[in-house]
Amino acid sequence: MYGNICMEIPIARPPWSKLGKRLESAIRKALFDFQMVEDASKVAVALSGGKDSLTLLFMLKAILGRGFPELEIHAIHVHGEYSCGAGVSIDFLRDICSALDVNFVLRESTQKLESLECYRCSRERRALLFEATKSVGATTIAFGHHRDDNAQTILMNLLHKAEFCGNLPKLPMHDFGVTIIRPLTYIAEEDIRRFSEQQGFSRVMCRCPVGQNSMRKKVDDLIGEIELLYPNARDNIAKAGLVYGSDKAKRK
Repeated sequence: MYGNICMEIPIARPPWSKLGKRLESAIRKALFDFQMVEDASKVAVALSGGKDSLTLLFMLKAILGRGFPELEIHAIHVHGEYSCGAGVSIDFLRDICSALDVNFVLRESTQKLESLECYRCSRERRALLFEATKSVGATTIAFGHHRDDNAQTILMNLLHKAEFCGNLPKLPMHDFGVTIIRPLTYIAEEDIRRFSEQQGFSRVMCRCPVGQNSMRKKVDDLIGEIELLYPNARDNIAKAGLVYGSDKAKRK
């Protein structure tokens, strides 16, 4: 029972459909290509409750222990009136984690409407996620950023800061003592949306009044316009960022 509405808890498990197999293959490739879980004994998952983070959680639970080390998984949810997971029930996420035998960790955001701003909210959320990761003895945290997020980040950085950089698949955060990994880095958002609908965990959950008109949303719309001329623009921008980021990391 969630908010007086009875619902069945959707748990995505193999055997997958053709789409699910393709997503698992892409995630396995990312884990291998970028040695994401090398030397890790535990992994935390930033779980907002949206389609991206739930896909990540379900897939990692299915993959780890099958060709990769069987790592202990902890799901970390940052809750709050205007957090990224504001539109999802805590009990809903807790029950999903319980069914998967995944530890559920809750942190609270302090963001209020009168002071709501993307940069401040993001910094607080990351600080809470990093602290919670270390509290369970993990140093690796998986984020649900996908190919389209990477393309948006690359274009924003290029246009605003004259820097060609995006969401690195594996990023040590030395000042915080954790490493971010992004196992969905090869996967298009549309494929995640279709998978979430297919598996029954698709939810409309964003309640952020700032995010609906954010610069990221505007850049996403801009990429959509570019795709009218160059249909592969989104994929090519993201691929270029991965190649450049990998080459830059090797030179260090």
